[in-house]
Amino acid sequence: MNDPMNDNAAHPLKLFNSLTRQMEEFVPVHPGEARVYTCGPTVYNYQHIGNMRAYVFADLLGRTLSWKGYKLTHIINITDVGHLTSDADVGDDKMEKAAAQSGKSAWDIAKYYTDAYWKDIERLNIRQPAKWAIATDHVEEMIAFAKSIADKHCYELDSGLYFDVSTVPDYGRLAGAQSDDIEGRIDAVEGKRHPQDFAIWRKTPAGETRQMEWDSPWGKGAPGWHLECSQMSNKYLGEKFDIHTGGIDHREIHHPNEIAQNQAHNCSEHSGANIWMHNNFLIDRAGKMSKSSGDFLRLQVLIDRGIHPLAYRLMCLQAHYRSELEFTWENLEAASLRLKRLVMAVRRISPDTKIMSELRENTTENGQLSNQMISQIRSIAGFEMSSLIGKFDEAISDDLNTPIALTVLDQAIKDRNLSKRDRVRLVALFDSVLGLDLLRITRRKLRVSKTVDGLENFSISDADVEAVVRTRRLLKSRGDYTLADELKALLSLWGVELMDGDKLQWDWRIEI
Repeated sequence: MNDPMNDNAAHPLKLFNSLTRQMEEFVPVHPGEARVYTCGPTVYNYQHIGNMRAYVFADLLGRTLSWKGYKLTHIINITDVGHLTSDADVGDDKMEKAAAQSGKSAWDIAKYYTDAYWKDIERLNIRQPAKWAIATDHVEEMIAFAKSIADKHCYELDSGLYFDVSTVPDYGRLAGAQSDDIEGRIDAVEGKRHPQDFAIWRKTPAGETRQMEWDSPWGKGAPGWHLECSQMSNKYLGEKFDIHTGGIDHREIHHPNEIAQNQAHNCSEHSGANIWMHNNFLIDRAGKMSKSSGDFLRLQVLIDRGIHPLAYRLMCLQAHYRSELEFTWENLEAASLRLKRLVMAVRRISPDTKIMSELRENTTENGQLSNQMISQIRSIAGFEMSSLIGKFDEAISDDLNTPIALTVLDQAIKDRNLSKRDRVRLVALFDSVLGLDLLRITRRKLRVSKTVDGLENFSISDADVEAVVRTRRLLKSRGDYTLADELKALLSLWGVELMDGDKLQWDWRIEI
């Protein structure tokens, strides 16, 4: 394997496998390669920030595999058909329901919310996968997949083609013991042989016409949600691949059903992926992490509150991906302040424009340092740099332990035994994994104006803000606090939050 970190990063990559419930050393199916599949969004609505935690996690995993020197093939699917209003095969298709409610076509809805999701991916500095696999582009192949397993593993009912889970070994092992609660979430369809049996093809009910439907050997209809991931992972990554990721909510039903289909199609007890990884929930005690109420937190809401999206990414990295993460505005503000401090610290250690230009030229738009530059930094690393690189690698190799990795980043920035050049090189190196865009982001870019209600196409220049801030300071120095408060209210209307007494003296100063 061509490992650009080989000399400085000798720690084996160990990941928690949800299937075996234990840490396992990563051993690729294909030497030197890493093949990863991530369950993508159902594009009937915007993604809430809890959904986006799964993609920050998957991006972190991909960046770590790249850091370890593997050639990465990452596939993320887009579910634009087949996902019902319950994850447990219950209710209407989410796309058809959204179309009926909006008066728009299901195809238009899918395009609109796919574009919105991709915009959020860009905002969070998440790298593009090798391929976005769109479900509706693969329906004929899904039908062929279903036909290959139908005789031995499926049976037909009036409502569709169902998979008999008793025909594969150890069904549900990923979920652990099947509880009454899980079984209670599964659709009680008349004629099903077992409660856990699931539809891999849903027939269009008699007398109805769906916007998204296809001809099949079992009648006109649409594929089940679980079928798409089995078919597309098999097509792009092979019958056996390395890692399958998703949110922990997929661990109980969706992923066990994928595994059953994989076993049936591949005529093997193998689950398809060697390692199954799941990020834990983002918890909002206010209950705004579900889309069902129509009032949920999405990335744009954070931006409208003046929070840069990368502050949310940092908040995710401050917790281990397998830990529940509680969302509060206080936690997010703290992450935002920490990000600002990091940006300011990096600017202070930036020795000259030459080294910064060199690093930026060898960094992708998403902050991924080239293998050539990684090797160059490694080759010049003395004992102190090598020690920090080793500490960072040890943390990230321990099941993506980003809380510890962030402390190593802080150490590298503050280490006065290193030259400023070497410190900024380490920042570039570590940020290839963390993805905080620390080489490119500026204080000015981190200032996100809040939405000004009732004003369309409103804009205000930095110079205008600075003029008001200077005037307010002058008024305060003269003791005219009433007028100073009125100017503060004006700035608030403009989306400017003054932080009087803030040690960072952030304000709205234009960065030199």
